Order: sequence, then C-alpha cells, then structure tokens
Amino acid sequence: MITKLLKDELLSFLHGNRKADLVEVYLFYLEKRFDLKPVLFPKEKKIYKSLEDLIFQLEQRGQLYRETEIKIQFGKDSVNAETAKIYICPHTGKVFGNNTCHNPQDAIYDWVSKCPENTETDNGMKVKRFYVSEDPQIIKNYITKRKEPISKIVYSSAVTGKLFNSKEATIEDFKKNHIKYLTIQEVQNQNRFEIEQSFLNFLQEYLKESEIQKFVEELSKHAEFESYLEKWLQ
Repeated sequence: MITKLLKDELLSFLHGNRKADLVEVYLFYLEKRFDLKPVLFPKEKKIYKSLEDLIFQLEQRGQLYRETEIKIQFGKDSVNAETAKIYICPHTGKVFGNNTCHNPQDAIYDWVSKCPENTETDNGMKVKRFYVSEDPQIIKNYITKRKEPISKIVYSSAVTGKLFNSKEATIEDFKKNHIKYLTIQEVQNQNRFEIEQSFLNFLQEYLKESEIQKFVEELSKHAEFESYLEKWLQ
C-alpha cells in the first residue's frame, strides 16, 4: 500500500528527478517504505542494510571492540628511600630529589623563579632562593607513601586500537569516523563493494520483476502518477 506520506515523498522525488526511470523510483520507494539506511564499512569493503545491523553483526563476531584491563599509576615520587640530596622551595615546600629529577638544581631554580607565592624581590627581580639538604632525617620527612596502582576495565577499538573509557564511547567513535551512508540507488549502481548476505537477499527478493509490477499497479491507483506511468510504459 502507498500511504499518503509515501505518495507525497514519491511525488517530491519525481519533481526533483524528472529523468528518473521506473527502477530508480522503485528503489526510492523501497528505501522509504522499509526505512532503509545502507552503510558502507570500508574496512571490510562491505555494504550493510543499516548501521544497527552492522553494529549488531560486528558485536556478535567480537570485531567492534575488545574489553581490556589497564593499570593506572598515581604520580611519581619526588623523594624516596634512595634519595641522597633534595632541593626545597621555601615558599611552597615543593621538593626535587637528586634521583627522581633529571636536573634537580635547574628544576628548583625554574620553579622558584615562577612561584606565585615567591614575593621576595631584589631591585624589582624575584629572589631565586631555595634550600638544599643532604640530611637523611630531613629527606625522610619528605618521603610519602605512594598510592598503589589500580586496575580499570576499558575498551579498545577493534578498528583502530584506540582506548575508550566505555563501550558506548567506542561505538560512538565508530559511528562518527568509520562508516559511510549510502542511498539504495548508490548500492544498486555500484560494483566495487560486496553486499552483506542478508541485505543481498532482501534486494533480490524485492527487485524481482513481479514486485516491480505490483508497484506499478499500486501507482496506477493514483491519478498523480498517470503521466509518469505513461512515459515508463512507452
């Protein structure tokens, strides 16, 4: 049956595509009637009936994302049991150890020169004053127990290998960056890509001559299509 909405869509298509032949119009009809939204998955070089169908099949085959575990480490110790010398900011207590910083003397100098709490000046210039200690007891005061790393389940894209915090984020990235929407006419007129089997079965079922004939018979019940039918029949 051709509903009023479908009839209006067909007429709008015909007005905008006056040279369209019967098969083109029929393909547009199928697209609208069955709400077809074909997508190309370039990685497989394959066309699927819809994005939902593609995602479902990839999930079933485990080819969309993989669940994996990562370790999250909390920061880096500024001072530890092997530290022999420390450099200390007198304004904030920021400390750099000789074995935890590549160049601690330059690091503390740079820190103090930019420290917002350093208000000491000499002739309008900030005073670059800091403390140095090799006393094991003072060094020990700066040693803090580091948090143990934690494990977290994340998802890696089977397409790109990128990590995402959730399955939903992985799927959204896939939708946005790894598929291409096609019209049903584009699907029918191409031969570069394979058509997924269930979608191919659908097309073969509805592109039979008998089905197109039913479509023509249905159009003939509506006077608005009379001129188009006459052209196609000629």
